[in-house]
Amino acid sequence: MIETMTNFLDSQPFITLFLVIGIGYAIGKINVGGFSLGIGAVLFVGLAFGAIAPNATPPALLGLMGLVLFLYGIGIQYGKHFFAGLASSFGIKANLLAAIAVLAGFGTALLLSQTMHFSTDFAAGMFAGSLTSTASLQAAIEASGSNAPAVAYAISYPFGVFGPMIFFYLALRIFKPNIDVPAAKRLVTGELGAKACNFTGLTVGNMMHKLPDEVNLLAIRRNNVNLIPENDLQIDANDTILIAGYPENIAKLQTTHTGKVSEDRHNLDYERVFVSKEQLIGRKLRDISLPKDISVEIIQVRRGDTDLLAKTDLELEYGDQLGILVESSKKEQIRKLFGDSINAEFQYSFVAMGLGIAVGAMIGLIPFPIPGVGEVKFGIAGGVLIMSLVLGYIGRLGPLNWSMPIVANTLLRNFGLTLFLASVGISSGAPFVNNIAGAGMNIFIAGIVELAVVVLAVILLGHFIFKIKFDELLGIASGATGNPAILAYGNQLAPTGRPEICYAMIFPGVGTILKIILVQFFTVI
Repeated sequence: MIETMTNFLDSQPFITLFLVIGIGYAIGKINVGGFSLGIGAVLFVGLAFGAIAPNATPPALLGLMGLVLFLYGIGIQYGKHFFAGLASSFGIKANLLAAIAVLAGFGTALLLSQTMHFSTDFAAGMFAGSLTSTASLQAAIEASGSNAPAVAYAISYPFGVFGPMIFFYLALRIFKPNIDVPAAKRLVTGELGAKACNFTGLTVGNMMHKLPDEVNLLAIRRNNVNLIPENDLQIDANDTILIAGYPENIAKLQTTHTGKVSEDRHNLDYERVFVSKEQLIGRKLRDISLPKDISVEIIQVRRGDTDLLAKTDLELEYGDQLGILVESSKKEQIRKLFGDSINAEFQYSFVAMGLGIAVGAMIGLIPFPIPGVGEVKFGIAGGVLIMSLVLGYIGRLGPLNWSMPIVANTLLRNFGLTLFLASVGISSGAPFVNNIAGAGMNIFIAGIVELAVVVLAVILLGHFIFKIKFDELLGIASGATGNPAILAYGNQLAPTGRPEICYAMIFPGVGTILKIILVQFFTVI
């Protein structure tokens, strides 16, 4: 029976791949005492299938493509956060913490190789495997000129993924952090009496300076008619003013809540319109030319599950839904202006993505000289990540728009991550089983110790010394250890969005470049 199944799986790698994905996701949903593997289960199911059917290994290009798609999506979404983080005190502190942890892991790997009596070539592979860095493995193989790093990588890699999840779960149970998951932000409206607020005689432009920063002026009601608030319009004593903002900011103002402005849609109606025209994506609201002959005002932007204030420097993205006040008879004209197609949620430029990934891959192939070490490369995945972070920061360059709708980005990243984990699992199953016995056990144990040093250094130093929040520590530790499955589990424990942002801040520099440099020191020590 087992032999028949093995022969079938070996002869059908395509079916094997998707069996691993389907079974992996099903097992990942199993919750035992609050612990579940999530998407990481795909890797471990892949290891099991790879051990049974070693010839079912998918082409290496497939796993690389999955990793590249995941990293490209991360970079595009969090490029602005990454560069802002590098310039912020928190970003510097987070990268310093991650660097200390990785350097501690490097020192631990060297010490263990001497005390447990295995070569530095094996130590290099163990370092790369425990910290799940494929780019480091490639650098180690090139520097050592042997396949020894790949063997140690296969032995230490599985716990390199599974281990951080255990430490994250235990830290959650021990520290019992108060994780504040932000609710989707929603705008609310309120109405102000001009006389009661001492706005009488002011122009709209002057009155705006008296409102809180996070409050927008929507309309003025005068003599039972709603008006678009032009800057030079002078406020009368009997005017009613419609405002919008987040609840905590509206609560600071003495609103009347009469509903007269918002309920009367006779001359100004409220319309929701999807942004789907490519030429508008990446443009700031202040650069959008609204028709001069129509009374129209953009009052809010719905992005995903969040309402955003329509500030002039807000850049439009595919799938944004605009809340607009417009003359009732002109709604169709405004729909045509923005496109108003729900398909924008799933659209993005394959031209931009193709060029971005290609240029990033070429960057990854460029050798950079490091004094005392030699030439190092970021690798294809590292180069794509660097390029996508830059493109995510730029947003738009001439006719090319690099942004993606949130829905498309999430789907692309999850699909890429799934392909990568399934491919790595299947390809690592047989080497893990074949090499774990004998001397391989020393490497496996050493990898556990090294990984524990890195993860615990981030969590303990970050919590007690650096005073960093728990959800942010999960992202920093995920970036320092590297594997996307670890980040996915961190997001599962703390779905605040901060783990992904911190991961994007750490992974390119400390999580990739620093490891590539360090792993090559094993061959010269």
